[in-house]
Amino acid sequence: MILCCGEALVDMIPTPTKAGPDGFVPHSGGAVFNTAIALGRLGIGVSMLTGLSTDMFGQQLQAGLEASKVDASLIVHSDRPTTLAFVQLTNGHATYSFFDENSAGRMVQPADMPDLPENIKTLYFGGISLACEPGADAYADVLNRHGDNRAVMIDPNIRPGFIKDEARYRARLDGMLSTSDIVKVSDEDLDWIMPGSASPADKAAQVLAKGASLVIVTKGGDGASGFLADGTEVTVPVNKVEVVDTVGAGDTFNAGVLAKLSELDLLSKPALRDLSAEQAKDALAHGAKVAAVTVSRAGANPPWADELI
Repeated sequence: MILCCGEALVDMIPTPTKAGPDGFVPHSGGAVFNTAIALGRLGIGVSMLTGLSTDMFGQQLQAGLEASKVDASLIVHSDRPTTLAFVQLTNGHATYSFFDENSAGRMVQPADMPDLPENIKTLYFGGISLACEPGADAYADVLNRHGDNRAVMIDPNIRPGFIKDEARYRARLDGMLSTSDIVKVSDEDLDWIMPGSASPADKAAQVLAKGASLVIVTKGGDGASGFLADGTEVTVPVNKVEVVDTVGAGDTFNAGVLAKLSELDLLSKPALRDLSAEQAKDALAHGAKVAAVTVSRAGANPPWADELI
């Protein structure tokens, strides 16, 4: 089973009203939540570790997880508010304004985190939960305690506006990268993590040198590349579809990658160390296929497995 560790929040999506100006409709979301939902819909055993509010939005989020066959038994509940992300769409591209102070997700502490059952074989981390303290320290602690004998994937999805102390964030992220087997970054993320004029391949090699077996770099409309520790590079194009919006695209790409690796029985540290170029390309291509469905419809609405046939 894959455990998705990180934020679950409510995206407030602009929607036309009869009165004229747009209103905002609450849609369940959050980078890690979206990945968990997508994995559940793809038929992969998945659980989620997050802080959820007992308020109406928290109840909406938990109901969404359960409806998509995501195990919710490890969730940490509190009466703090749910994080809200107000979305602005420009030509289908989403930007966000977050309201996260004192939220149920952000305020989880290391002491709140449960021991993990043996059936959890893979850990996935990502999103704003890696930047917002104290929750970020709680997730880093989960990785430190449970990551040595489990496959680990991380997508930092870096949002500089959330980073209050860059030195602390970089130190924490560097530690998490050194324990990860798969690191997925956008080209912008890669440039932030590895500043300078080096090529993407050279920057990916620097990330691989920290200990990862596979670094995936997504490049928007130019597809995605995977870099293996032996220097091999594989590239896949995007699946051409009519884009409605990009909300959740990267998150469902990640789910597609994990789903394919799971189907191939490759989600273990030894198997990922021996990952072939063909296997890496298959995983990236599946991620692109899953993401293409998500961007073809409004909001983060990942496909079910039977939609991919």
